[in-house]
Amino acid sequence: MLAVARGTSSIARTKRDLKVFSGTAHPTLARAICHKLGISLGKSEVRKFSNDNIFVRILENVREKDCFVVQPSCPPVNDGLMELFIMIDALKSASARRVTAVMPYYPYVRSDKKDEPRISVAARLVADLLEAAGADRVLTMTLHSEQVQGFFHVPVDQLSAVQLVCRHFRRKDLSKAVVIAPDAGSAKRAGRYAERLGLPLAVADKRRSGAHDDTSRFERIVGDVDGKDVLMFDDEIATGGSMLGLLAYLRQEHNVGKVYAGAAHGVLCGDAVERLEASSFEQIVITDSVPLPRKKRSEKIKVVSAAPLLARAIYNIHTGASVSALFT
Repeated sequence: MLAVARGTSSIARTKRDLKVFSGTAHPTLARAICHKLGISLGKSEVRKFSNDNIFVRILENVREKDCFVVQPSCPPVNDGLMELFIMIDALKSASARRVTAVMPYYPYVRSDKKDEPRISVAARLVADLLEAAGADRVLTMTLHSEQVQGFFHVPVDQLSAVQLVCRHFRRKDLSKAVVIAPDAGSAKRAGRYAERLGLPLAVADKRRSGAHDDTSRFERIVGDVDGKDVLMFDDEIATGGSMLGLLAYLRQEHNVGKVYAGAAHGVLCGDAVERLEASSFEQIVITDSVPLPRKKRSEKIKVVSAAPLLARAIYNIHTGASVSALFT
């Protein structure tokens, strides 16, 4: 259970005024957050009518309550988004004092800029729709593009998965290890892992054939990786193409030892799990920011829980304590 303030009045206020609800995307994470907070998950009903319209009903009193809705982006993405909008609207209509959208994995996060003619910046559109639905605040984790925070006119708290993933890797022998970023764009993010683990940083020079092409090639490594164990970090693993491509390049062109991978979000699209399982990765570490279905579980994939970090952020937001200390 989350260590809260000692005063009984503070604890009582939390239990009385704080409400956490869950959409259908990841109720397991929502329940784990509530367990850490020492409260029960808010009661709600979510179902579909025969015409495919989504119905949401809040089953308890939320008047003047501080409400948090846990709904990360995962398939079916668009149904989950619409469900979130309707649940936020239902809570506001029921006179909730404040509603925070808890989205550990933000939807359409890669559509963050107009890099082609006549396209939508969908990440900004999602921000607009969340505000239109009535969200007073957003809590998320490890955005692919940090500029997404600037799309909002309400406060956005972005947590980092670095501490969660690094805590796992500290249990290993890192005396001959180096952190590598899969490309220049992820160098800053990988650098945070390297700094926290006290390891040197290398960067791969990756080239893509096109903006929406998952295939890539590697031309060189900036940094010393020969004879080293390698820790590869990125914000998410979707198809696994970039990490598997870099793994193959390291095996072919450099004399590396054990190779590990880590990411905040295990999206794991298509046959990503099978490809990772068949690879020479020693282990892949992800958080439970999105649900990992039973059919996608693997001996090589280690899932660490983001619930304690999210619970602490929710408690700090609710009580008016600082959240910035959790951003590292």
